[in-house]
Amino acid sequence: MVDVGAKAHTHRVAVAEGRITMLPATLALIESGTAKKGDVLGIARLAGIMGAKKTADLIPLCHPIALTRVAIEFELLPAQNAVHCTATAETTGPTGVEMEALTAVQVALLTIYDMCKAADRGMEMTGVKLLEKHGGKSGSFVAGQFT
Repeated sequence: MVDVGAKAHTHRVAVAEGRITMLPATLALIESGTAKKGDVLGIARLAGIMGAKKTADLIPLCHPIALTRVAIEFELLPAQNAVHCTATAETTGPTGVEMEALTAVQVALLTIYDMCKAADRGMEMTGVKLLEKHGGKSGSFVAGQFT
């Protein structure tokens, strides 16, 4: 692991996104709340938060972080037969939270897949990426902006 002991403790934020595409009928199940396994987005939200908290257990050499906030948001995209997920992770510490935000998105999307796979095994997760990060020595990063 990289030694972060001498790094300043600063407020750090990372935002990541991704989406899962599916059949229109699968999206309708999610929207109506009638999936056999229950509240798909509610459970996926909880799973994403739990995933962020377990990032250091999943990614080799990733520092365990005391997260101060994890938020998961979903947007249904009927025109694309998709669910868009955004995860925000925050901490005050010596290292960033990009991996936690990315892990949260992927775990949330995997949970949607798991909860709906009986109806649609062809779902596809795409576009998982870091949108922005703030804090620390390297400053800010916003996707698509060049500094």
